[in-house]
Amino acid sequence: MSSLLVDNIGELVTNDARPGDPLGVRRDAALLVEDGEVAWVGPARYAPAADRRLDAQGAAVLPGFVDSHAHLVFAGDRAAEFAARMAGEPYTGGGIRTTVGATRAASDDQLRATVRRLHGEAMRQGTTTIEIKSGYGLTVADEARSLRIAAEFSEDTTFLGAHVVPAEYADRPDDYVGLVCGPMLAAAAPHARWIDVFCERGAFDVDHTRAILAGGQAAGLGVRVHANQLGPGPGVRLGVELGAASVDHCTHLTGADVDALAGSATVATLLPGAEFSTRSPYPDARRLLDAGVTVALATDCNPGSSYTSSMPLCIALAVREMRMTPAEAVWAATAGGARALRRDDVGVLRRGARADLMILDAPSHLHLAYRPGVPLIRQVLHNGVPQCPH
Repeated sequence: MSSLLVDNIGELVTNDARPGDPLGVRRDAALLVEDGEVAWVGPARYAPAADRRLDAQGAAVLPGFVDSHAHLVFAGDRAAEFAARMAGEPYTGGGIRTTVGATRAASDDQLRATVRRLHGEAMRQGTTTIEIKSGYGLTVADEARSLRIAAEFSEDTTFLGAHVVPAEYADRPDDYVGLVCGPMLAAAAPHARWIDVFCERGAFDVDHTRAILAGGQAAGLGVRVHANQLGPGPGVRLGVELGAASVDHCTHLTGADVDALAGSATVATLLPGAEFSTRSPYPDARRLLDAGVTVALATDCNPGSSYTSSMPLCIALAVREMRMTPAEAVWAATAGGARALRRDDVGVLRRGARADLMILDAPSHLHLAYRPGVPLIRQVLHNGVPQCPH
């Protein structure tokens, strides 16, 4: 059994909470990895012997980021759409159909190359767990192949056949919902862990959303919901009612929405990259946190409304624009993302957890928000294996 000792850690964020310290910070610490798992955590002076040693050189070590909302299986480019928004055009979600056309026309190898590129890009920035959605195929065959490709890169794949109603069903949305709940779900479910719906004006109403999510649950899939991004709506409360692991976006919330989340195990996953890229109002994370809601941060990486794979950027935006403290944002980007995926093996560094971690080129987690835009990830370990040193 091979072992690796990571020592000379100046600040170790474990997310193994202690009273008054949700990040479970340890100073002058060390961490032992065996067979891809954390085998021991404690003061450096008590560190056990190991076959190999990795010197953190007094830097901060954190759990790998858990990006619980990403759309990586696509083809094409929507830079012109971004430029138009920056010139003042509003975001409506209509550009999704542009990506659908390009994705349908792409080969498996082209789609796989895009996922590989973005997955590697995210890993270099500290992301060791990433959820990947379908949703740019919107035919039975294209949704199934999107999920097959996504499953090559992630354990957490999500069937999002209900992203928008494709053009060929524009006048027959009920027929499309029937397709999603029937042949498309049957083809997608073997390759997915989750089902998701874009419950929003211009996408799917509450009745269609309920029918699709109920079908997914009957097929053994967990529930996620895109909700309340473009305006107030029923998506958040429906997600809570159905026991969704996460409702995502949460930009426009009523008091009833916040109360529903606070009284549930459903995570509010906030996606500040989308607000940054669409010039939309940011979610009020402070309101959610003060109400006792569990909050996660994720990138929403996609070619139209949030073309970033950077969790550090999302942390900086959450702190600057959403009134989160640096500690709250780091927790939301690691342990919060794990909660949103109902995982207890990632987002934390304690005995038995997966040895997914990053070493910063900085002495503290505070630098992730304090030094926005600076490449601070010196080293990433995934399952205890070094991935991408600078």
